[in-house]
Amino acid sequence: MSNNMDFEKLLDESVKTHGHLCPGQVLGVRLSMLGLKLIGISDPKGIDRKKLISYVEIDRCATDAIQSVTGCSLGKRSLKFLDYGKMAATFVNTETGKAVRIIAMEDSKDRAKNYFPDIEDKYKCQLEAYKVMPDEELFEWKEVEVRVPEADMPGRPLRRIRCSKCEEYVQDSRDVTLDGKLLCKACAQGAYYR
Repeated sequence: MSNNMDFEKLLDESVKTHGHLCPGQVLGVRLSMLGLKLIGISDPKGIDRKKLISYVEIDRCATDAIQSVTGCSLGKRSLKFLDYGKMAATFVNTETGKAVRIIAMEDSKDRAKNYFPDIEDKYKCQLEAYKVMPDEELFEWKEVEVRVPEADMPGRPLRRIRCSKCEEYVQDSRDVTLDGKLLCKACAQGAYYR
């Protein structure tokens, strides 16, 4: 996955998913390629598709790129969204347990100008620079340990319960026991809707 031709192909696929080319798309593709390499996943949409879980920490452009490159998705339960507001992602090889968390370095935005000083528009400059900058100038990464609860693993639901208040069904241990009653989180903790 590391040669330039593969990068361009993955970037093109990502742009089709996302709808436009932007610096976040380039970062997301590069971040994904690095993460997959570091955890030993070479065919995330093929033979390795059931060995990979990706955690994303931001709901921005890079997340679409990560989904496009890895094949992970919310519907397959292989993409996990944690709303930390950070340009970061963690890739987990569920077969080996190897996991790596990668964060985009903030100062890479400033360093982009060193690569394309003639490009005045900062976003265009970042977009082009992110394509060629070494991983070490774009990202910081470290191996981490991720314990994926059984209820969060891809596959069929482990259990379904019916909320004793609203009577809607809840899957995958997302229910709450309150005063001896099984409730959905919306009934137990308040919903985002009224």
